[in-house]
Amino acid sequence: MELYGYFRSSTAYRVRIALNVKGLDCRHIPLSILAGEHKGAEYLKKNPQGFVPYFTDGDVAMGQSMAMLEYLEEEYPEPALLPADAMGRARVRQLCGIIACDIHPVDNLRVLKYIVSEFGASDEQKTAWYHHWILEGFKAFEILLQDGKSGDFCHGDDVSFADLCLVPQVYNARRFQCPMADFPNITRITENCNRLDAFIQALPENQVDYKE
Repeated sequence: MELYGYFRSSTAYRVRIALNVKGLDCRHIPLSILAGEHKGAEYLKKNPQGFVPYFTDGDVAMGQSMAMLEYLEEEYPEPALLPADAMGRARVRQLCGIIACDIHPVDNLRVLKYIVSEFGASDEQKTAWYHHWILEGFKAFEILLQDGKSGDFCHGDDVSFADLCLVPQVYNARRFQCPMADFPNITRITENCNRLDAFIQALPENQVDYKE
């Protein structure tokens, strides 16, 4: 089992957490995004999108972090990261979608670099862009956490995919100094997660390629 990643990639981060929760032995292969290692010819043969993470398990290989989470859940079901009931699973996936489909795609490094290179965005404009999409998504996420179905974590009192998506996004939000005062449930759940070894071990600063 191998995971190609980058310490600061929130998508690789969520997969690292899943591997830790499930206690799976995985070789972590760091790629420097800043140095463009994810665009090298050999890596592109594996993953034509040239993104991280990229995951292998024997003959199984894939890009896209949410596909990785689904694979790990099906192949290594214990401990479960999805609820047993259909409505619960749908709710967790809805929460994941806010992060993985609505926030992350417009706030990742390649988009930030693009708005600078193509439109001449200043540092202030780049930060404003980042904050806008984070805060818009977090507002919806926070409201959904108030529906009575959340507990210590996003869905009840068990860690789920939703927590795996949320925690890395909060990490990045804080890195970009997004105001978090309006999101008490997001903050509380993130703090609960970050007390767990699986989350601590997955922190960017605990990766072999970490750089400040």
